[in-house]
Amino acid sequence: MNKIKVIITGASGMVGEGVLYECLNHSQIEEVLVIGRKPCGHTHPKLKEVLHSNFLDLSSIESQLRNYDACFFCLGVSSVRMKEPEYYKLTYQLTLHFAQTVSRLNPGMQFCYISGTGTDSSEKGRIMWARVKGKTENDLKKIGFNAVYNFRPGMIQPTPGLKNTLSYYKKVSWLLSVIRFVAPGIISTLKELGQAMINSVIFGYEKHTLEVKDIKALGARKIL
Repeated sequence: MNKIKVIITGASGMVGEGVLYECLNHSQIEEVLVIGRKPCGHTHPKLKEVLHSNFLDLSSIESQLRNYDACFFCLGVSSVRMKEPEYYKLTYQLTLHFAQTVSRLNPGMQFCYISGTGTDSSEKGRIMWARVKGKTENDLKKIGFNAVYNFRPGMIQPTPGLKNTLSYYKKVSWLLSVIRFVAPGIISTLKELGQAMINSVIFGYEKHTLEVKDIKALGARKIL
């Protein structure tokens, strides 16, 4: 099986760092390029890092974005106290511009997008963030990637020992374990999410919108 080269965004956040950790420790991942506004805080023989402040203008780093098999787009912002135009720019426009650029530079690439439970695929609902995420998911499919997988994690149980775990998750870690036991359908581990993204490149998946149960199922697949 051929080794995989991936681009990761959002690696200075909790989810992106968790996905990065799984990539760096996976035997099938040959190289990881992290694109971020600030350092991800990790070093590894597989890891390359490019710091770039403006994701709406990638012209100065295009030469470094070539020859990759997949992009794991983990960059995102909270919609709390944010007006729709700003959220639309930082969620839809930024993501689509990055995706269009890497697709043009890497024919045959796969794109994996971290979305969220409750995303509105109809784009017509009352919840602003869900509409914007839904439009983002829908329009990513139109770009021309080899495949697009939209991951909709619910509650996420962090990977122990990582640097960017949000303080809230540290405080309720015991509760997350309880929720995982009594309501496994609404929570996955960050490890399962990272493994599922990698496995979507290795194995593919029958659905292109993955809810929690799909993330857990795909994350559990192993190379024979």
